[in-house]
Amino acid sequence: MEPFETEEGLMLRFQQGDGAAFDRLYVLLKGPLYTFLYRFSHDEQLSMDLVQDAFLMLERNKQSYQPEKGRVKSYLLQIGYRLMINKLNRRRKWRSLLPFLAPAAEPAPSPEDRLTIREALLQLSEEQRAVILLAYYHDLPQKEIADILSIPLGTVKSRLHHGLKQLKLILEVEDLDTRSFSEGT
Repeated sequence: MEPFETEEGLMLRFQQGDGAAFDRLYVLLKGPLYTFLYRFSHDEQLSMDLVQDAFLMLERNKQSYQPEKGRVKSYLLQIGYRLMINKLNRRRKWRSLLPFLAPAAEPAPSPEDRLTIREALLQLSEEQRAVILLAYYHDLPQKEIADILSIPLGTVKSRLHHGLKQLKLILEVEDLDTRSFSEGT
């Protein structure tokens, strides 16, 4: 890279198909992006995952970047921030609906609870189980789940709703509110 080349110049080269320019952008911007995400979330693993997700999104949507609207760094920070807020909101929703399935930030369930959860999940239909695993364990938005499973978004919502309802019955959880999953994460 020329010493005078800017991040915006690298992005332009990347938009034109130069993979090395993307690699250079990654080296230059991963640190600031990680620092921002970590200072916001105080979750090291989440921050590292979000850095990767943000760069993947930048790669997929490289043609969406418009230099006249701002710097590449700002654009990438915006992507990372949106991904983080979506992920944190989904985690909060899961914690409120299924507190015994809370992610690692909470105390881990006992081995007996994990076995009970695993057995309950195995009692669901394969279709419901796939949607619940992708939504909770992989923290994916419903649109992405629909793409992965090649099913309509409405089907994802329905399977989440019915799967959570079934889990409630299996686990005898009293306060499970499945309505919030039909609102589209």
